[in-house]
Amino acid sequence: MSTRYPQAILVSCEIPWDENENLLEDVFREEVRHTLRSGFPHLYIFGTAGEGYAVDTPRFRRIVEIFREETRGDGIHPQVGVIGLSTANVIERLRIAYDAGFRTFQISLPCWGMLNDREVLKFFVDVCGAFPDCRFLHYNLMRAKRLLSAADYRRIIDAVPNLCATKNTGTTVYTTRELMTVVPELQHFFGEAMFPYACLYGECSVLSSFGPLFPRKSRELFELGVTRQFDKLFLFQRAYLDAVESVIAPLRRREMIDGAYDKMLVKLGGLEAMTTRLLSPYESFPDEVYQECRRILHEQYADWLG
Repeated sequence: MSTRYPQAILVSCEIPWDENENLLEDVFREEVRHTLRSGFPHLYIFGTAGEGYAVDTPRFRRIVEIFREETRGDGIHPQVGVIGLSTANVIERLRIAYDAGFRTFQISLPCWGMLNDREVLKFFVDVCGAFPDCRFLHYNLMRAKRLLSAADYRRIIDAVPNLCATKNTGTTVYTTRELMTVVPELQHFFGEAMFPYACLYGECSVLSSFGPLFPRKSRELFELGVTRQFDKLFLFQRAYLDAVESVIAPLRRREMIDGAYDKMLVKLGGLEAMTTRLLSPYESFPDEVYQECRRILHEQYADWLG
């Protein structure tokens, strides 16, 4: 069965801020270009790591404009994420991105109160139905107070033909299997930890948290899964995750919001101009933590870079 969205590695672009929380436009443009040069043509803005929950409308509008300018080329597949507290909030921002020229979006459920089954269906019908010529990926996470199951998606997709993909990075082997077998029409993006297992059941994709850190090795992990080389895939994954955990061990000492980690990964991956600041009130890692991670990276995994 063919999926509604192509198989791919999906990578987030984080937003660099100066000390006054103003966008560093030149750094952001270079980040997008750096992501494309690293071999990741499927890229997006405004997930949790991209602070989609935090930006005000003027910042959202300007970043969308720049992202559009930098992703116009052939073979580039950009997504714009929208996080909002109501259908109206979500549609309002989708309209801004739509008018800028985007046709693929990433949405999550409103998170002020947990939605029941009828409300979940209404949200997807109303949001996706407002843009019938677009494709939507659902970002499924507990911050929205409800995780959708494979059975939930099964009920939704017959009524919402342009819901094309999911992003699930917190699944177990059991829920991964359910997603792959119950709703194979959707393209499921898993994290690096679950992607190899999901490949046992068919076509799936990677939401690559660590692609900015190890782009070459991340592409290799993906290709081993796509080509179903299971004799190599799981051993490669072990080495890959061991390397990641060694490099980011200093980050594990404190619990921070996603963007704090992801900005560090972008910076460690070669874009040293990336700032690690987050919009208020969230904290970022101090420079000494970055330097510690960088030392581990260059002393132990220099041959993994690039």
